[in-house]
Amino acid sequence: MLYREAGDFKTSYRDDSQTFPLKLDRWGYYAALAVAFLVIPFVITDYWANSVLVPFLIYAIAALGLNILTGYAGQVSLGSGGFMAVGAYASYKLATAFPEISILIHVLLAGGITAVVGVLFGLPSLRIKGFYLAVATLAAQFFLVWLFNKVPWFYNYSASGQITVPERSFLGWIITGPQTSASAKYLVCLGFAVLLAWVARNLTRGTVGRTWMAIRDMDIAAEIIGVNPLTAKMTAFAVSSFFIGVAGALLFSVYLGAAEASETFGINKSFLVLFMVIIGGLGSIFGSFAGAAFLVLLPVFLKNVLVGSLGWPTDLAAHLELMIVGALIVFFLIVEPHGLAQLWRVTKEKLRLWPFPH
Repeated sequence: MLYREAGDFKTSYRDDSQTFPLKLDRWGYYAALAVAFLVIPFVITDYWANSVLVPFLIYAIAALGLNILTGYAGQVSLGSGGFMAVGAYASYKLATAFPEISILIHVLLAGGITAVVGVLFGLPSLRIKGFYLAVATLAAQFFLVWLFNKVPWFYNYSASGQITVPERSFLGWIITGPQTSASAKYLVCLGFAVLLAWVARNLTRGTVGRTWMAIRDMDIAAEIIGVNPLTAKMTAFAVSSFFIGVAGALLFSVYLGAAEASETFGINKSFLVLFMVIIGGLGSIFGSFAGAAFLVLLPVFLKNVLVGSLGWPTDLAAHLELMIVGALIVFFLIVEPHGLAQLWRVTKEKLRLWPFPH
């Protein structure tokens, strides 16, 4: 009986179109932000940072980027891993070439470089779509990984072929390198995740987002009513690649500390981000976070239960994880194509009517 609209009056168009129309939703959002910024940094441990929270926030940013392109603009992409590699290698080159500039600026600049690369590989979307566009972006994935492996300039002629992040600090806090604390890693990734989620929400609710959705629903009809397909598709690729590039830069700089293109940013990374979007829900900001949380927590849960508690072999738990993820993708595609976001939406609608059936 608490989740109600009664007494929550709207007196302006701005109030009527806000992201959280119910007061309880707004309180829950502010409480979640307060806990995330003011409580968790003081109690977080290395295990929770490295196994759960930091990878969840980084993959949520990547899923946001792919959701903008696939969920909102309707352009299929299988090149997320390659674009994450662009962000990682761009941040590495910038950090080593300009050590006096903050690494946080380098992360944003790496996202901008990835946006340019994404637009170049998004040009085929003007002539092809669907399966053919997926193959074109898959080619971008293989080409970018090959490029970073075969051109020594990208990894500064290192004998190992790896890139290693230099130690950098921000306001006196070490945020990259082996000496980085768990709270510093978490706060950096949380700040980027909240900022980019806010940007994505405002973009998808505005004119740009409406042009993306018009192209997604029917590109010919959108062009007839005045939507420019070139502008809409290229902005979708640019914004999506920017988000994914920032995620790749954070994955390398803050989380891993060292990376090698084919191992860290292979085709499996592209499919992982795509599965997050499918399970979380296409065309949903919340779905990007839900899908990332699910696919980050699932391996940890299975390892703790099957390996830690039941004593099963580690390889059996890993195979079981793949089977569960595959079954869930088939389930959501058949039963609920909009994923966890739609389930959460339906649950809230039922709560608003409870205990009445209609």
